[in-house]
Amino acid sequence: MLKRAWFLLVALFWVAMNVLLWRAEMMTPPPGGSPVSADLVWERVLTAPDESSLEIRRQDRKLGWIRWTPRVEEDPDAASPAAGRSEEELPEGRVRRVTGYTILLDGSLAVSEEPQRYRFNGQLEFDADRQWRGLRLRVTQRPMLWEVQADAQEEALTLRLGDENQPWEQRFRFSELSRPEALLAGLGVPLPPGLLPLLLPPELTAGPRRLALGLHWDARSDWFYLGSARVRVFRVSARLLDRYEVRLVLSRVGEILRLELPSQITLVNDALAHFPTHD
Repeated sequence: MLKRAWFLLVALFWVAMNVLLWRAEMMTPPPGGSPVSADLVWERVLTAPDESSLEIRRQDRKLGWIRWTPRVEEDPDAASPAAGRSEEELPEGRVRRVTGYTILLDGSLAVSEEPQRYRFNGQLEFDADRQWRGLRLRVTQRPMLWEVQADAQEEALTLRLGDENQPWEQRFRFSELSRPEALLAGLGVPLPPGLLPLLLPPELTAGPRRLALGLHWDARSDWFYLGSARVRVFRVSARLLDRYEVRLVLSRVGEILRLELPSQITLVNDALAHFPTHD
């Protein structure tokens, strides 16, 4: 009798858990999805196991492509193998100690109907705490070059422009970037008094206290429809200068599926490029 009672309890528990799971997976999700930690999503992006290959589109016109490759940096000499286990017995691919993260960028872009295209590559570097520490972006349309380098520790930004063989170079402190008029003057573009507010948004011309862009990332767990199927994703959004919205759809492991930028620019994962998708 006791065995039958235990069997009945286990069966009821199993049925209840399956019903709850079915409801969680199949019932209508709350509007806008469920909030999740933006830090959790950012960690998934930096540690995604695969690269994201994306088409760059404006409306229905393809402008180019970009490849986004995350990489976890590790210290191979950080620790010795676990007690009683040789180096060969450790799991393949195991990361001993993370020292940082790097995102590699590579792509091509055509901004007009002309056959000439812009090639670009760069990398973003983060420390073990996922804090930004370096940036490099290089754009070329031979023989022309545009390059930006920034270092968080030195708090400096370097610009290189012009011919690839003899580029013009200028270095700025981050403190100078809070004064657009000084930055333009350093680039050899002095402006008459009172003209700058007409050229830039007020948020960038109201002094250092107003320069903070107030960029707040909102992350949610939601569904994404791919044809007749739907998959769980992360949705991340932010508003730049309270005016321009950026919306990002990520897989659960951090792969970029879709990125919507201002001016009707959209980046779509190659795997989804020929499938109908909708929210």
